[in-house]
Amino acid sequence: MSSLNDAPRAVRLHIGLFGRRNVGKSSLVNALTGHDAAIVSPIAGTTTDPVSIPMEIHGLGPCVFIDTAGFDDEGAVGEKRVEKTALALEKTDVALLVLAPEQAAGETPDREPYLEKEQQWLKALREKKTPVLVVLNKADTVPDDAARARLAAAVAEVLGEEPLWVSALAPEGPALVRERIMRVLPEQRNAPEITGGLAAEGDLVLLVMPQDIQAPRGRLILPQVQTLRELLDKRCLIMSTGVDTLDAALAALARPPRLIITDSQAFAAVHAKKPAASRLTSFSVLMAGYKGDIGVLVQGAKALATLGPHSRILIAEACAHAPLAEDIGREKIPAMLRKRHGSSLQVAIRSGTDFPADLTGYDLIIHCGGCMFNRAYMLSRIERAREQGVPITNYGVAIAELTGILDAIDLPC
Repeated sequence: MSSLNDAPRAVRLHIGLFGRRNVGKSSLVNALTGHDAAIVSPIAGTTTDPVSIPMEIHGLGPCVFIDTAGFDDEGAVGEKRVEKTALALEKTDVALLVLAPEQAAGETPDREPYLEKEQQWLKALREKKTPVLVVLNKADTVPDDAARARLAAAVAEVLGEEPLWVSALAPEGPALVRERIMRVLPEQRNAPEITGGLAAEGDLVLLVMPQDIQAPRGRLILPQVQTLRELLDKRCLIMSTGVDTLDAALAALARPPRLIITDSQAFAAVHAKKPAASRLTSFSVLMAGYKGDIGVLVQGAKALATLGPHSRILIAEACAHAPLAEDIGREKIPAMLRKRHGSSLQVAIRSGTDFPADLTGYDLIIHCGGCMFNRAYMLSRIERAREQGVPITNYGVAIAELTGILDAIDLPC
């Protein structure tokens, strides 16, 4: 039997813990989740790669705690760990910047400027507009109230954030952190609905879902499942069909559907048959609005008209998977591009978290719907492209533009 704890990781609130080695991040994660999910050791650097712990917490709902390696890790391997920690930062909806009393007191091994690394990471979080809660951990090691007040005041003066004193070992510690997290919940928690204003209670919605090699027998792909669930929650009237049975489905309806949602690769076929009164969009276009910035992605699609035979395109996939025949990102979209712009057009494929830091070598980025990413991470990729002046769009928007119907489809709002 499924529960909220089975919610896809991509739709959960991501709470990342950042700080130096041995400040008690793992202990705090274990206290917050109520499980020994993270390894705790007095040896600095015990946490190597980020550890994600999905949880269902009262008041926060489905969430993921991300325990990261210390951002003061050293050496060649340490640098790799810090890179992984920086990647976790991009996926974070709410950040806990964790300090121990020794950092608050200015006791660092290399006598660096006071809280220099904390300031750097706090700046990065603020640039991404990520809400931050500064946590002074190990409160049990500073029993004197006056000493606590002095340390907290010193941290607040430098970081510009009033720290919260907690102890991962005290029962009230996790409750204090959870209560403070709820105060700073980001706007992402009020992210747009998948279908937005395209569907409302009582609307008849027709889902056109090709069942091909991308969706093996017995399963639907995640965007279809998420959209279907939202439509049920909205109390819409829903009918599902395949492309080959679309005519029969439309004929069986007493009235035209208010909205037709199709797989992007079937856009042209469905657009040709849809009733004039029906609105049309695709699962990938809906994901563009739900996970990212639909305006930026539509604007990015205009770059398709300016490409030439030697243009370089980056196809970015959220999930790492073995290539399949008729793959939409690896086969179909590149074939459409080369048909229009010539066989010399270059296409690079990146999947999972393998997304280049330097995007300036590309003329256009075409991203998948991002159903496996949370909104914060997808927005961070869009922002990186914007900062580097590289247009970015997504599969559904790109296909609509390539088939000449982008102006005729409906966008989520």
